[in-house]
Amino acid sequence: MDSFAVQIREAIRRNETIVIGCECEVEYSGRAEAFLPMGERLVIIKADNTLLVHQPEGNAPINYMKPESKHSVAIEDGFLFLRSQNLTLKEYLDIKMKKVHFVNSHALKDGHKIQIIGTERDMSEMIYNNPALIAKDFKPLSMEEHTKYGFIDVFGYDKDKNLVIVECKRYNADLSAVTQLRRYVEKMKHLKGTDKIKGVIAAPKISGNAEQMAKDWGFRFVSVEPPKYKERYNKDQKTLEHF
Repeated sequence: MDSFAVQIREAIRRNETIVIGCECEVEYSGRAEAFLPMGERLVIIKADNTLLVHQPEGNAPINYMKPESKHSVAIEDGFLFLRSQNLTLKEYLDIKMKKVHFVNSHALKDGHKIQIIGTERDMSEMIYNNPALIAKDFKPLSMEEHTKYGFIDVFGYDKDKNLVIVECKRYNADLSAVTQLRRYVEKMKHLKGTDKIKGVIAAPKISGNAEQMAKDWGFRFVSVEPPKYKERYNKDQKTLEHF
């Protein structure tokens, strides 16, 4: 136990990411009060001093301490104690380790942010390049059209020379999406001096009340899925037999 304690203490001092496999019990007070009896767990301390306690199954930690917590290590009565506290948040978490299976640590570096793919801009580009997704007669003029009222996702016209404004939502469209589209349509009617402007909501799904509101205002909903550039499995596929 002593060597593990030294290893963890030195890794904390070096501000490394630490992974500990151990048999432990966990006591916590802060957001609530909790006690986790002795069991085998995975404990992770990150460079920002976030602490996570994971059970052998599941993706979410069973308990955690937020960034900027302080950690200390001690050996008492044959147990290794890892104590974490955050005085600002008035939280503490004590881990009492009966057995340590392994300790690994390393100074990890990662300055990148995750890049979301299949955004509303990606939807706009997909519709601009495939206007039949909206209607056979839809002719796009521009995408991400900047106006003083906001960005219009896709702007074009139909065979009757009606201007068409398309509002894209990558998730389910709700009332706010319809009211946003109405704002664009009304402002463009005033700007262009014409009522020949139509509105379209493009989204995978739309809520019932939002669809009714769209119909009441003369708009149309078109079911469009955002592009899935990285899709590996078809969500409609149920079994291996469909490969």
